[in-house]
Amino acid sequence: MSADRRIAPVDDVPTDTTFLFRVRPTDAEVRESPDRESGEIREAIMLRDDEGVVGWLNYCQHFRHIKLDKGSGAEMRNGEIICTNHGAYFESDTGFCTFGPCEGAYLSEVDLTVADGVVQLVDDDYEFVGRGGIETDPADLGSKSNREF
Repeated sequence: MSADRRIAPVDDVPTDTTFLFRVRPTDAEVRESPDRESGEIREAIMLRDDEGVVGWLNYCQHFRHIKLDKGSGAEMRNGEIICTNHGAYFESDTGFCTFGPCEGAYLSEVDLTVADGVVQLVDDDYEFVGRGGIETDPADLGSKSNREF
């Protein structure tokens, strides 16, 4: 892992959807936790708002295995991020869920800043791993549905 916390030039961050990147918890105890999810590399998203950029972990609060940005930018409408699996809406600037099965919940924030035209990770809980999503097995034919059998 690089100690470099620069993610991307702010000009690379789209104005109408999200930018996908990867982070990992910095706390060694969290990384070594028997809880499989706690120490793994996670996806995060960022998007522009009136103040600059905001960042969130890329997981819906209803079913946390569901990604908001599936690799081509999250769906957005009227300044809200949409979970396309079950229709939850999240305010892009606060992460607050305004509609859907997780209404009232908040997305998990990832602190970012812009310095010299570059978006940088300033969240001490995470280290920057890389741009883009987590690579998966091309043979993985996982469903985009939230139905569980």
